[in-house]
Amino acid sequence: MTAEWQQLAQSRYLNLESYRRDGTPVRTPLWFAAAPDGALFIYSRADAFKVKRLRRDPRCRIAACDMRGTVAGPWLDASAAIVTGADAAQGMALLDRRYWPWKQLLNLAAMLRPAPRAVVTLRPAP
Repeated sequence: MTAEWQQLAQSRYLNLESYRRDGTPVRTPLWFAAAPDGALFIYSRADAFKVKRLRRDPRCRIAACDMRGTVAGPWLDASAAIVTGADAAQGMALLDRRYWPWKQLLNLAAMLRPAPRAVVTLRPAP
């Protein structure tokens, strides 16, 4: 992992830039958690447009930001993959731990109004 990637992993939020079909970039501030191997995990509703964009085109850029999306670091090229099974469970556990107790409140709300969720892993672009 590069020094910029490691520095990004220390920030509280990241700004994800994914691309519409016409190539227009869309930026979204998100919670994320870093795995020991350097992968970054994010999650969202499975039907969210950011997930649909990443499913269609895994290329993206990420940068450290504040909770409102104001970029606070360099943009890094990344590749996204939607994960399931043990990888998704690991990502959710890391997110639960990092954003405790707020993430647990969101988990409770999700239990009251269930909707499929997608866990996405971000890695440096090849």
